Amino acid sequence: MARTGRPPQDPTKRAHRILDAAAELILRWGYDKTTIDDVAKRAGVAKGTIYLHWKTRDELFAALLRRERVRLLEEIRASAPTTVGELFGGFVGAALRRPLLRAVVVGDPEVLGKLAHMKRHSTTRLELGGAFDAYIGRLIERGAVREEPGDHMTVLTAIVYGFVFLPEIQPEEARLPAERVAELVTGTVERAMGTGRALPEQDRRAVERATLDLLDAMEEVARRKLAASLGSEPKECAL
Repeated sequence: MARTGRPPQDPTKRAHRILDAAAELILRWGYDKTTIDDVAKRAGVAKGTIYLHWKTRDELFAALLRRERVRLLEEIRASAPTTVGELFGGFVGAALRRPLLRAVVVGDPEVLGKLAHMKRHSTTRLELGGAFDAYIGRLIERGAVREEPGDHMTVLTAIVYGFVFLPEIQPEEARLPAERVAELVTGTVERAMGTGRALPEQDRRAVERATLDLLDAMEEVARRKLAASLGSEPKECAL
């Protein structure tokens, strides 16, 4: 006789439901006040079920941030940025629109609690490495970016974090919406790094392709890390 009862749950769907609950509670109460028991109750699962996916609360939080990173990259990819300025303006706008990522980027102690200082850089860095250098090289070759002063990542980091942290030192009434901040980042990057020349159609299309190729590479890495966090692949230690 066939066994009856509830069909087995998809572990990946269950993991995402748990992450949804964790995100809601962390944003409401803060990381320090959110317990595994709280998350289990909100997700409608047993406490032990959460430990089937993650051994610690920190591992669960790392998985949550990895999922946020994937969704951020999906949002940017959907906007189809065509230049380095649009790419990094997109990063800033998308991050500021996502409350959890915004909290991590600025190190918000009310949301992150004890993790405010240690997570700011380790979980929000743009893992570009050699891919970014190759991307900038392609843009220089096409005449879209100046070769000097040379340390393009430092310039971009200064611009991005300058605009991200600006609202934190401004009065509430003076703060700009995320969309406007993204526009300012886009324009500032273009002025700081661009050549100011109108590109021929062939070069313009090559720059657009290079930008999307970089995003695709970043999204592939982010998806692989998320899959590892959900148990679909062997787990990695690095965030």
